Amino acid sequence: MKNICFYFQLHLPYALKRYRFFEIGNDHYYYDDFQTEETIRLLVEKSYLPANKTILDIIHHSNKTFKCAFSISGCTLEQLEQYAPEVIDSFRELAATGCVEFLVEPYAHSLASVFNELEFERQVQLHAKKIEDLFGYRPTTLRNAELIYSDEIGEKAYQMGYQSIVVEGGRDILGWKSAHYLYHHPHKKNLKILMRDYKLSDDITFRFSDKSWTDYPLTADKYIQWIANAPAEEELINIWLGYETFGLKQDASSGILDFLKAIPYQAIVHGIEFITPTEATQKLESKDSLSAPYTSAWGSEEKDLSSWTGNDLQQEALQKLYAVTERVHLCKHKTLKRDWLMIQSSDYFRYMSHRNAYNSPYDSAYDAFVNYMNILSDFLLRVDAEYPSSIENEELNALLKTITEQEKEISNLTKQLYTKNKK
Repeated sequence: MKNICFYFQLHLPYALKRYRFFEIGNDHYYYDDFQTEETIRLLVEKSYLPANKTILDIIHHSNKTFKCAFSISGCTLEQLEQYAPEVIDSFRELAATGCVEFLVEPYAHSLASVFNELEFERQVQLHAKKIEDLFGYRPTTLRNAELIYSDEIGEKAYQMGYQSIVVEGGRDILGWKSAHYLYHHPHKKNLKILMRDYKLSDDITFRFSDKSWTDYPLTADKYIQWIANAPAEEELINIWLGYETFGLKQDASSGILDFLKAIPYQAIVHGIEFITPTEATQKLESKDSLSAPYTSAWGSEEKDLSSWTGNDLQQEALQKLYAVTERVHLCKHKTLKRDWLMIQSSDYFRYMSHRNAYNSPYDSAYDAFVNYMNILSDFLLRVDAEYPSSIENEELNALLKTITEQEKEISNLTKQLYTKNKK
């Protein structure tokens, strides 16, 4: 039997204000609040609220046979809490149906998994706690920012206790294999790997209303027929896309929400079920191991990191940012630590790309670089005031290790005390 796994990504970085050289050392606020609010309100009104209502209706009208998953970055959750709490409430309604799974990702939608393992782990833990606090759901599936993946990242996900991870179905990983199966890590067999069908996903995101497309118009019965026509043994079809597809990338007038509403009915006609990522790992058997010795991602034809690390500007910004990781981890200043999270968003480095800087608010990659480096320069001055660069990294690492071990010991003792008191 075939199973469709829908998952929707919600991510919006904080808009950075135009930050000039002479402001370095004088202005420690980096954000354009007006632009941030304007953008999130646009997404909420045109996409998030209408789409949430549609999915809630679908779940009820399908007698809860329709299921899907969401990955919502930490910075997006913060913006929704501040500017559109009604969206948080609508996600709580979806969570209450039992038909929705929330995935975990690095809190800041950052590239930390590539540049600093400890920072990656901390952000995943922070995001998991945020999801649990807001929706009462403890995530079991990891979705790395930009679907960045390698065997090493998969092993780290397993060490953090996750059962499954979602990955871009690029040919560099799959080779001759099909994305329509459940796989497992080559060294950690209990970590299951779900592969995105990027063609079926992009048919909705980019081609739905394209009248020049040979398959236009895309109807629900046509779409489900494509899935039904796949070989009978192919049992898992992963369709993952940005949530802004519904109402923003594809305007409501295009019929995109009606298309979504019709999907469950057409699936029932063809005997196709819906499944969440965690359910897939529980219900289906892994087909084979899947090795990814090199790092892959989505967002470009190359399915690599070139959109974020492909030129000297990006590499310089990233190296300077992550060089102070240990110092920031030792800081207790809450505002500084929050800024540390927010300025890590992968979008800021994509804006520096010469080829893939879509949705960039800057005139050029160089403009994006200069603005970000001015902000980063001020941030680094603040970090240096807390822990001067004259302190050797080895000394900081030793101190950080001691603090981390103490935190773990305190956590374990607290759990033991809690268990003892319950008895």
